[in-house]
Formats: sequence, structure tokens, C-alpha cells
Amino acid sequence: MKKAIVLLNMGGPNNLDEVEMFLHNMFNDPYIIRTKSSLLRRFIAGMITLTRAEKSQDIYRQIGGKSPLVGHTRAVVASLQKYIGDEIVVDFIMRYTPPMANEVCKRLQEQGIEKVYLIPLYPQYSSTTTQSSLDDFETTAHAIGWDLITVEIKHFFAHETYNQCLLERIKEALQEESAESFDIIFSAHGLPQKIVDQGDPYQRQVIAHVELIKTMMQKSGLHFNGVHVAYQSKVGPMKWLEPSLESTLHELKNKRVLIVPIAFTIDNSETDFELSLEYAEVAHHLGYEAYRVCRCPNDHPLFIQTLSELYQKMK
Repeated sequence: MKKAIVLLNMGGPNNLDEVEMFLHNMFNDPYIIRTKSSLLRRFIAGMITLTRAEKSQDIYRQIGGKSPLVGHTRAVVASLQKYIGDEIVVDFIMRYTPPMANEVCKRLQEQGIEKVYLIPLYPQYSSTTTQSSLDDFETTAHAIGWDLITVEIKHFFAHETYNQCLLERIKEALQEESAESFDIIFSAHGLPQKIVDQGDPYQRQVIAHVELIKTMMQKSGLHFNGVHVAYQSKVGPMKWLEPSLESTLHELKNKRVLIVPIAFTIDNSETDFELSLEYAEVAHHLGYEAYRVCRCPNDHPLFIQTLSELYQKMK
């Protein structure tokens, strides 16, 4: 039986021309815009795309004219394929930009793949990310008549090797300075409060994840001045998870801070622009002496090992 590991992520524009596609596909996702009317959702997606496209293109211009996410993901796929060997095919699907499910599913079907191990690259589960990506794969596979067995994982925030990888990224960002002089903020992508109130476990898992890493940091001798959880990337007037990263930066008395993008495994515009440029400017205006952002796991050897271990558990 021919098998494949398929990594799932949200995607990001591969060039400036894909920015409108990215925005339209994301805001036309029923897990993102939760209205019963698909016609209304398409209208909302169109309006958001119209009003945000130019600003979004400017953001991507500032980080190289594209999202770094696809390039980093290709590196992860190549490293994982090399790590595992030729016993299984490794591929990836993006939710809102190429390579999308239709393209990849058809290719794997033509290769004779009969069993697929799905690994969404979101440490914590949310219907807006994990379930959206899993459903996208299942719907597409069914639509093209692909008869296959699927095995999926919903989250991996408690995986020890993964958290060891995060610990290594934290140490890298400290640059051999003492953790005691820094506050550490675990910044997670926000969600509308309404979605969490409807039962989405994302916030609970983010908090549980931070508690696990706090314990690991203490055991490894990393004692920060303070440990905080905050949320970024708010869009629109709705109430979102709090506290926001900006309000947390305003409230901290210690002006040395380390930001950990706890909800991302791959660097993207939210890390390379929002955290590393936009909030760095906020911190500068607030008089911060040090403002540092940890890199995401990307193709760190421990993250590649994590993905291999997740696959082995699913076998």
C-alpha cells in the first residue's frame, strides 16, 4: 500500500498577485465567516478583499513581496522526506493559496497513494484552522473520487520533542543573556470571543501549552522576570480574545521582552511583519530596551523529529 504524509497549513501569498486570492479564500471560509448564508459570506469576503488588498500588498512588499510560509514549508517537507526516507511520500497542502487541495490530491491520486497521514501544522486545535484544513482535504478527496484511508492528528501542543524545539528557539533568542532580565510573552493568534464561547478549545489549549513550557523552562534553569499570554492579529470590531499583545506591551514595567509566537510552527507575515516590525515599532515608542521575537520551529531538526514521531504514533 502506497502511503503519504500530508502537512496542512493556511497558506500565504506566493507573490503580490496572490494577495487578493488569499484574502478572498480566507474570508469565504465558513469556519472564518460564520454566517448561514453563503451568498452573504461571499459578499463579506468580497468587501474585505476590496478594502484590505492594497494594505496587505504593502505588508508583503515589506517582507520580500510574498509570504515566507510556503518557502519554509517546502524546506520542512524536504527535511522530513530525507529524515524518514523513501518508505513514504511527504507533501503539503495550503488552505488558501497554492499548492491547494485539488492540485495536491490529484497528484497523489495519480501516484497511486492509498493511505494518507494528515498532520495539520497547528499545535493547538481550532475549528478555524485545524478543522477547516482537515475538512478541505476530505471534501476534495471525495469530490475527485479518490478512494483512500486517512489518519489524522488534531493537535500536538503537549508533544515533548516539539516543546523541546520551542525551548531551543527561546534560548537562541536570548543570545546567551540571562532570562531573569526579560519578561516573556507567549503571543497566540487571536480568535473572536464568540467562537471560543461556542466551544472552540483553542484558548484552553494555548493556556495549557504555556503551562507546559513554563515547567520545562524552570527545569532547564530559564527563570524569566515574568511570563505572560497575549493575543495578536485582531480583525474587525468584534470582541476578540484578551489581553491583546499591544495592551500587554503597554502594561509591562520591565522594558526587556521576548516574544514567542506560540500558535505558529512556520514563520509567516504575522511573525515576520506583525511581530518583528509592527510591534517592534510599538515597543520602541514605549521605550523598550530590548524587544526580541523567537523564530518559529520551521525546519529545526527537533521539529522534523517531532513530525516523524507524530507519524510513527499514527501508524
